[in-house]
Amino acid sequence: MRALLSRAPGGPETLELADLPDPAAGKGQVVVAVRACAINYPDVLIIEDKYQFRPERPFAPGGEIAGTIESIGGGVEGWQVGDRVMGVIGHGGLATRIAVDAHRLYRLPDARSFAEGAALILTYATTIHALLDRGRLSAGQSLLVLGAAGGVGLAAIELGKAYGARVVAAVSSEEKAAAATAAGADATIVYARAPFDKDQSRALAEQFKAAGGRGGFDVIYDPVGGDYAEPALRSIAWEGRYLVVGFPAGIPKLPLNLTLLKSCDVCGVFWGAFAARDPDANQRHVETLFRLWEDGRIAPRVTQRFSFERGGEAIATMAARGAIGKLVVEIES
Repeated sequence: MRALLSRAPGGPETLELADLPDPAAGKGQVVVAVRACAINYPDVLIIEDKYQFRPERPFAPGGEIAGTIESIGGGVEGWQVGDRVMGVIGHGGLATRIAVDAHRLYRLPDARSFAEGAALILTYATTIHALLDRGRLSAGQSLLVLGAAGGVGLAAIELGKAYGARVVAAVSSEEKAAAATAAGADATIVYARAPFDKDQSRALAEQFKAAGGRGGFDVIYDPVGGDYAEPALRSIAWEGRYLVVGFPAGIPKLPLNLTLLKSCDVCGVFWGAFAARDPDANQRHVETLFRLWEDGRIAPRVTQRFSFERGGEAIATMAARGAIGKLVVEIES
């Protein structure tokens, strides 16, 4: 097998394509011939040793895959060799084969491509947990989505609309605004690139407030962080919920007096820990996502595809915050 390996902390340029022994399926595992691996922001962090988890090196990044089962270990039921599967595995996906715990996998519908399958679960499962469990979003409420043209951002637009919210998408370019509108956003805001001085921060807050209306936003979905966070928080409604999802623009420092003045909640969203602590609730969410996918109410947007050899380039594109929708590396096993 071949894998794109991280041997030392660093950027995408440090990854090395290497030949390794084929994996064997242990108890409760299957070996998947990987056909597609989606790239997400954790892949940027994990190779730099900046993520919550630090795998033992060498390791391959890539936490979201689709492919076919090649072999099955002991104690595995419900799967057969040749079955098409998709799942979130943490890391190791930028490889031609990987041994995976069978409980991490879901059946890939016959009508869906490997690229679509690899692009679904992480962003949408994170987002449905965020909006429903942490944000308590309901029909008729207003939702502000920052970084709205990225994978989780587009997922938040689609799921927000599926649950009856008015969705305002905040993005950094007109091209991204068009993508957000195509995903169903009711309105868009194009903001400048941070860092911001005080006047620029105040002006962005006024943009958000104008879009939120007199009542403000019931839920704010923030996968960006940095200097965008405080202006967004200033537009929140009374007893609103601010969802902390990620920090590609940096970890913000929020003035907590705003939470008192608005009686609002600042809620962390850590989907991986939620899924591990409450697998039954997560399974119900995933089943809901599959129904919405089948009904055409959500659909992962794979906007760029990369060959296996260009996997590092896919991670570099994600690191530059230039991605619209999902980036997928396609792998010939």
